[in-house]
Amino acid sequence: MIKEDIINELSNLQDIEYRDFQSKLIPTASVEHFIGVRTPELKSLAKKLAKRDDIDEFLADVPHSYFDEDQLHAFIISEIKDYDKCIKEVNAFLPYVDNWATCDQMSPKVFKKHKSELFEVIKTWIASDETYTIRFGIKMLMSHFLDEDYDTVYPEMVSKVRNEEYYVKMMVAWYFATALAKQYDTVLPFIIEHKLDDWTHNKTIQKAVESNRISPEQKAYLKTLKVK
Repeated sequence: MIKEDIINELSNLQDIEYRDFQSKLIPTASVEHFIGVRTPELKSLAKKLAKRDDIDEFLADVPHSYFDEDQLHAFIISEIKDYDKCIKEVNAFLPYVDNWATCDQMSPKVFKKHKSELFEVIKTWIASDETYTIRFGIKMLMSHFLDEDYDTVYPEMVSKVRNEEYYVKMMVAWYFATALAKQYDTVLPFIIEHKLDDWTHNKTIQKAVESNRISPEQKAYLKTLKVK
């Protein structure tokens, strides 16, 4: 069975010190939930496994027992070359994503070639009630729609997200800090006009000020916009 093969391979790649370190970064899961495989090794294994004829068996076997399996799952999905199949697998997996790391590691390469179709799906993700589905939708908007495909409709959409979950609010702040770095002139009004809740507003400014992509003059001005 492919699951047994995968668990054996993951166990052979185990790094106990890394497992203990990693578990501290994801407080929502106990240390027993981690095997302790480093990201480059997981990515390498994912590329190999993605070519197996029985990989769909592993993708369908959710929820997984280990965080490392979830990470592997995310990396395998990221390798899928057929857009429709990729979207199907993302939607099947998102309900089982329960931490920021797996959410953020999943970044399908095929999405770059299907922007218009992707945006329609992103809208459904952002409208979800599930923490990591919303976070994933915003991250995809940040990853694919802040450069040549940018339009102010996108930050407008993110600014309307109202969710008290920490990992959603942090993603909104990350989005706007990145948007300020890439599209400063059109994104700044969202900060000036206070379109985010106070916590996210201040966190956005904090993250923007920490960025190397924002000028000292811009940082100085952003600091004056913090909510006391």
